[in-house]
Amino acid sequence: MNELIDILDNQNASLVIRDAQGAIHTLHGRGVSDLHNILHNMPQWLNGAMVADKVVGRGAAALMILGGVKQLHAALISEPAIEFLEKAHVKFSYRKRVPAIVNRAGTGFCPVETLTANCTSPQEALPLIDQFVSSLKSSSC
Repeated sequence: MNELIDILDNQNASLVIRDAQGAIHTLHGRGVSDLHNILHNMPQWLNGAMVADKVVGRGAAALMILGGVKQLHAALISEPAIEFLEKAHVKFSYRKRVPAIVNRAGTGFCPVETLTANCTSPQEALPLIDQFVSSLKSSSC
């Protein structure tokens, strides 16, 4: 895990994954889009993986749980994400814990954290996250 944390910190990455075969994947995207794409298009990267992530809210935690991540380190993690991870028995560590993830503008909560606020399981959160990511793609065209 230390190697993944070093890559996260020193290569300005947003997400670093060591898949079950030992290959390391470094991503630089924003929000949950990279995790969402991986879950739907390269799920083998997550199943049994170790992950280091800059920011983990409830949505990111849900995607990792659904993907079968076995261990996570978050630079910043929300309390709702911790609840999901604990229920799913995912091993995790973090640098900083916050009540909720704040949006980029600093004016409120992260949209995915807000969107999934009433979700009690990762399975319940997934269709909401799918819809959110889809709306981002259609608004950027």
